[in-house]
Amino acid sequence: MKFPVRSVEDLALLLRAVRKSARVRQDDLAATAGVSKQFAADVERGKPTVQLGLVLKLLSEAGVTLNAEIPDSAAEEVDKQRAKRNAKAHAQDA
Repeated sequence: MKFPVRSVEDLALLLRAVRKSARVRQDDLAATAGVSKQFAADVERGKPTVQLGLVLKLLSEAGVTLNAEIPDSAAEEVDKQRAKRNAKAHAQDA
């Protein structure tokens, strides 16, 4: 199901609902994601200053994938940037 996320509060509501529907305790989700219980609580309260990388990790552990809708005109540029990033990563691995 798609759920529009337009604010920190929307994201907080989404995470809490997914976690509760899975009957997972907040501290258990936090431990699985490698974040503190306080951090998980901050996200679920809609604290606007939480680290995005850790939020994405927490969402991933809860089974949530975020998708962004972008203008069609930007799609080609996104593909170019991804190719550039992947080429750089492969060069570093070699």
